[in-house]
Amino acid sequence: MLKHLINLFFPKICAGCTAILLTNELVICTPCRHNLPLTNHHLAIENEAYKKFYGRIPVEHASAFLYFHKKGIVQELIHNLKYKGHEEIGTLLGHWYGDELKQLMHTSKPDQIIPVPLHRKKYKERGYNQVTTFGLALSEELDIAYSTDLLVRTVYSKTQSKKNLLGRSEGIENLFDVVYTEKDHGKHFLLIDDVITTGSTLEACSRALLKIPGAKISIVCMAMAQS
Repeated sequence: MLKHLINLFFPKICAGCTAILLTNELVICTPCRHNLPLTNHHLAIENEAYKKFYGRIPVEHASAFLYFHKKGIVQELIHNLKYKGHEEIGTLLGHWYGDELKQLMHTSKPDQIIPVPLHRKKYKERGYNQVTTFGLALSEELDIAYSTDLLVRTVYSKTQSKKNLLGRSEGIENLFDVVYTEKDHGKHFLLIDDVITTGSTLEACSRALLKIPGAKISIVCMAMAQS
């Protein structure tokens, strides 16, 4: 009864279009679900995400779940997740994509899921890492440990969304480092982030992780920018 009263006066709205959600809808409405631009990267090994890193870093797998377009549904979802505290969006996308990735990851299963980290100052400002719930949902679906201790961001920088593509790539190679022990040797790490743009951040994180002897890298993101 109380729940119905709360929903009556404070109805839940879609994170993609702000329409009022129906009783059986979670986070995003049915029309938005049907209109999400799926990449289907997981169906092809040499997909466009994989090709983004080809010749730059050795990756076992790379994929993104959705295409990110300016002023599109996915941009709205990522904005609400990243800046408005709607972490349930990451949970939804993580469970959804994790289910799609199960068969693929079964053949070459990573040992740990590693989120692109925030600098401690940025974490304090925002209060959360926007990829945490995405990573935890992937962890649950794929039965892979989630770890935030291995990869660290050593330099604070302004938000990437306010920079042009060239600005996002400058000086990024030294932003990350790893804190590892011998037990981390030879592991396969699944690196996750919200959106692939130039790929420079993920490349820098991968290079840091590849300092670990015998390390292998796979990359999975919520979305990939498409012009």
